[in-house]
Formats: sequence, structure tokens, C-alpha cells
Amino acid sequence: MEYTGKLTDKNITFIKEFILLGFSELHNFQRVLFVIILVIYICILLGNGLIIVITNVERALQTPMYYFLGNFSFVEICYTSVTLPRMLKNLWNQKRHISLLSCAVQLCFFLILVVTESFLLAVMAYDRYIAICKPLYYPLIMNHKMCVQMVIGSWVTGIPVIIVQTYQVFSVPFCGSNKLDHFFCDMPPLMKLACGDTFRTEFFIFVDCFLFALIPFLLILFSYTRILQTILKLPSITGRSKAFSTCSSHLTVVCLFYGSGFIAYFQSLSSSSLGTDKIISLFYMIVTPMVNPLIYSLRNKDFIVTMRKLFSTYI
Repeated sequence: MEYTGKLTDKNITFIKEFILLGFSELHNFQRVLFVIILVIYICILLGNGLIIVITNVERALQTPMYYFLGNFSFVEICYTSVTLPRMLKNLWNQKRHISLLSCAVQLCFFLILVVTESFLLAVMAYDRYIAICKPLYYPLIMNHKMCVQMVIGSWVTGIPVIIVQTYQVFSVPFCGSNKLDHFFCDMPPLMKLACGDTFRTEFFIFVDCFLFALIPFLLILFSYTRILQTILKLPSITGRSKAFSTCSSHLTVVCLFYGSGFIAYFQSLSSSSLGTDKIISLFYMIVTPMVNPLIYSLRNKDFIVTMRKLFSTYI
């Protein structure tokens, strides 16, 4: 649905809905992609759902570290559920239209969840920092009230800014082509369809990236710098190995999340091809949430023992 208006004395077709192209160029593989992505989505739901259940029912895992992990897994489920169901629908029925309002809602929820995940990763790094660098103060600092406040803070901190950011993005007129060369509504491909002066909007996008991505990443980097300094001072090799093992899973997830996210956004905002951007976005959208439960379960001895005990009890 489109209508014709005037902008700077020229007739321009203003966009009222987008067409999500996704991987429409792969005409013969739509059903195959549907099956692959459906299987991945089910794995994400089952894997992260299992972590949530285990961290809530097993008393041995009801510690701050696993409390944060359970919340992180819940965010992962929400994060993928914002985009993947519509993507699966588009692959199945080939109807790729999405209204401006639906696109704005999808973008807003997606960004809120990305920001929440970014802050939760910083909170989990801080938890490991206190546990390793200040172990005597750990029970006092990381009490239940503090943990709940940190999780709530991770959820709500970015909401007002993200709502304003989404409003700014959709306040810019979209004209010309309504074909969004992506599989969900994301800021970089949307800005490529915007007309008029987009400098102010793009400036605030970079500011938000700095506040909600770079600053948490720097806090994580600072935490692990101090952790590494403390670990290297430990007298025994066994102590060093144990300390490293408690951080390795989280550090791996941090590298996957921030590595793929930074590459996707900074490459998208450059003049690079969106074809590459879609593949990178797909990686951090579905591959990372799928492998996170495997990373935590396979690299954590306490988790493996608990899973074996639960499965032997109920199966």
C-alpha cells in the first residue's frame, strides 16, 4: 500500500509497508530453509528452556551465576521469537509483506532484547569478577536482592531510549523501493531505504551503539582483565585451572555475541553488500542462541552432573 505525495517539490511514492526479501533469491530452497530454521528454532527453545528449568528446580544450581544464566536463556528465547516465527511464515507461504507499524514493533522489541542481553553479559562478567577477585565479599555483595535488581536493571535501562530511537527511525520518510533486503526489520537496511536527511538519526544510532554495546563490552573487558591478573597470581596450577573453567563458557558466549554483532552492524552501516550482512545477521540471530546452551552445558561440570541426575530420576 503506497500513496503519492510531495517532498522538495518532487512527486515521490511514500512507503506504507515493506517487503522482506530475506533469501527470496534462493527460489528452489525455500522449503529446505524453512526446515533448517525450524529445527534450529526448536533447538533454541529446548536448549535454553532446559537451562531455565534446571537452574530453577535444582537447589545446587540456585546461585547468582546460574540465576543470571537462567535469565540470559530466557532473553535468548524472547530474542529469537521476535524474528524467527515471521521468518518461518514468510518462507512457508511466500507472503513477505509487513506494515510499517509491525516493522516498528518488531524492531523495538528486537533492540530492547539485544540491549538486555548486552547488559546481562556485563552483569555475568561482574559476577565472575567478584567471585574470583573478592571471594570473601561475594555472599555479601551478590545477595539475592542485588541479583534481582541487576536483572531488572538490565531489562529496563534501555527501554526508554530504544522507544525514542525506534520513533526516530520511523519518523524519517521512506520512499522509492519498499523492498527491505533482509529477513527482519533491522536499523541498517531500514536506513538504506530512507530518503531525506538521515544524519541526525544515524548519529543517534551510533550513540546508542556506544551506550548499549560498547560500554558493556568495555566493562566486560575490564572485569576479565582484573580476573586474569588475579588468576595469574594464584600459587597452584589447579586453582588457576578451576578459576579459568568458571569463566570460559561466559567468555566464549561474549566473543560470539559481540564479535558477530559488531561485524554485522558496522559492516551494514558501511557501503558493503547486504548479502553478506544477512548471513552475518543470521549467525548472531540464530546460531549463537542455539550453541549457547551447548557451551554452558558441555563446559560446566556442575551442569553436566545435575543434568545426569535429573535425567536418571525422571527418565
